[in-house]
Amino acid sequence: MNRVELSQKIIDTCLEMTRLGLNQGTAGNVSVRYQDGMLITPTGTPYHLMTPDSIVYVDKNGKHEEGKLPSSEWHFHLAVYESRPDVDAVVHNHSINCAAVSILEKAIPPFHYMIAVGGSDHIPCVPYATFGTHKLAEYVKEGIKESKAILLAHHGLIAAEKNLDKALWLAHEVEVLAEWYIKLLATGLEIPLLGKEEMNVVLNKFKSYGLRIEE
Repeated sequence: MNRVELSQKIIDTCLEMTRLGLNQGTAGNVSVRYQDGMLITPTGTPYHLMTPDSIVYVDKNGKHEEGKLPSSEWHFHLAVYESRPDVDAVVHNHSINCAAVSILEKAIPPFHYMIAVGGSDHIPCVPYATFGTHKLAEYVKEGIKESKAILLAHHGLIAAEKNLDKALWLAHEVEVLAEWYIKLLATGLEIPLLGKEEMNVVLNKFKSYGLRIEE
């Protein structure tokens, strides 16, 4: 895709994220790897008002094009691309159940085999830091090495994948898992977990699993 097509795809992803109930208002942000940097949603702009020209280019050093302001979270988007050369798209949202689990400062453990969608036997939760800061980007840079989906304490979710369709799919899958986990925690019962051996089997099978979208 050229820049205009990628920019429109970012907008379409944002609108679909809202339609799926994964985000509210102007919260959250979306980016794709582009040239030696990325294209990312602008700061504080409602998704339905965006046009391809609204999308901001930020180079690998964090310099953005003149006359536009990128999302305040651009630091951690660049951190993901630096840390994970295998991903080309990042979706960040404040989905209700993922945000709820993140407030508990809990990783999501392997209570269900679909936890493996992120490429790990759990969905990590990185420590809290103020949004838009280098400190949060540092936490993200380390956490995303463990899993392509991570929770940000007292904040929300990051999902990274090879393209925007896969990243949005991953974000939706993790939100469902977070909803199940919240309901299980509410029972007050001990939650049975799958063992490492079984999760390793599942992780191996997941190497060829997921949304079939041409790269």
